[in-house]
Amino acid sequence: VQVVESGGDLVQAGGSLKLNCTVSGLNFAGYTMAWFRQAPGKEREGVACIKSSADLTTYSDSVKGRFTISRDNARNVVYLEMNSLKPEDTAMYYCAVTAETYYVARALRAEDFSVWGQGTQVTVSS
Repeated sequence: VQVVESGGDLVQAGGSLKLNCTVSGLNFAGYTMAWFRQAPGKEREGVACIKSSADLTTYSDSVKGRFTISRDNARNVVYLEMNSLKPEDTAMYYCAVTAETYYVARALRAEDFSVWGQGTQVTVSS
């Protein structure tokens, strides 16, 4: 299984970015997916989660209303659209796959996710 994130960049506060995560080596449409982030010196934080069928999503309070997770099961891709970015959004962003059901995965605990990408860096300047 391979998970590859892209789309990270340096952006000014208030700006937008869209992250992509391409997954290969498994039946993508059968798995719940999530985005996590980790800032230097901080623990990994769950950001958003999307059910395999794409009809249910969960967001952390810190990004709710600003970020949107979506997926294209035909292309094996999950997206994270980020708007109204803040300096505190600066982090390495990771895409992750879980074999758990959505109803377990939506708690956004890193230990529930078994396959991870290498991450893509998002830096928001003030």
